[in-house]
Order: sequence, then C-alpha cells, then structure tokens
Amino acid sequence: MINNDVLRSIRYALDLSDAKVVEIIRLAERDIPQAEVVNYLRKEDEADFSECGADILVSFLDGLIIHRRGKMEPRPEQNKKPERRLTNNAILKKLRVAFELKEEDMHQVLELAGFSVSKPELSALFRQKGHKNYRTCGDQLLRNFLKGLVIRLRGPQQA
Repeated sequence: MINNDVLRSIRYALDLSDAKVVEIIRLAERDIPQAEVVNYLRKEDEADFSECGADILVSFLDGLIIHRRGKMEPRPEQNKKPERRLTNNAILKKLRVAFELKEEDMHQVLELAGFSVSKPELSALFRQKGHKNYRTCGDQLLRNFLKGLVIRLRGPQQA
C-alpha cells in the first residue's frame, strides 16, 4: 500500500490539520516543513505530489503513538531497532498501539468495513516474522482496516 494513502486515511479519520500532522511528526523527533506534508497529502495526479517515504510514515506513526498515549521512557533492556523496511504488518501494529485496540476492537474495525477475518488469521499478522504462523498483511486487509477505522472514528459516510 502506498504510504501517502495511509497518511491521508489517518489524517482524515482523526480530522487533523496539516499543522497538526507536522506537530505529530515532530513528537517523533523529526522536523519537516508543512509544505512538504501538504505535498504528501496530495493525490498522485496533482501537481507538486511527493511520495511519502517509509521514514516519514514511521515518524508520523511513532508520533501518533506519543500523541495519543504519551511518551514512554525506554527500558534499559529494550533495544529499539529502527525499521529498515516498513511493512503493512508494522503499520497495523503501530495503529493498534496508537489507538489502544484489543483483538475484539480490531475485529470490529474490520467488520465496519465489511471485511471479516478469523481470530487465528488476525493474530498471525502480529507474530514475529520467523514464527511458523506468521502471515503477511496484504494491501486489501490494511485498506479495509483503515476504512473501518475512519467509520469507527467519524461515523458512516453518506454516499
């Protein structure tokens, strides 16, 4: 899934201004000009569209966690490795943490979008990559999760 789509969906779900998106990214200790954020939020066919890199989306998602849950002091035994490649699974995990979603909440969000997954399918998305039951999160599942999140936070949209 395109990082710009994820950024646009979350921004819409939370009804965030461009300045607020910049502020959230700053919470993750990354400084970015507002004009750059505006270019990330444009549609692909618009002038001045810029592709949002994984590093920017990681900063936004980490900032979103801090914004919604507060800054957590790192524990000495906790070695946080920066993501080398942002996957749909990592995006889903960060959203789960930011919105404090339990397993039942995740199922409800997906159901709101008309997309159902079994409990084992959902838990497989949150396993470590080498685990025998690990499953890759596809674009369709992430897209429907974001759609359900918008419905949960903003209510159903009129056609």
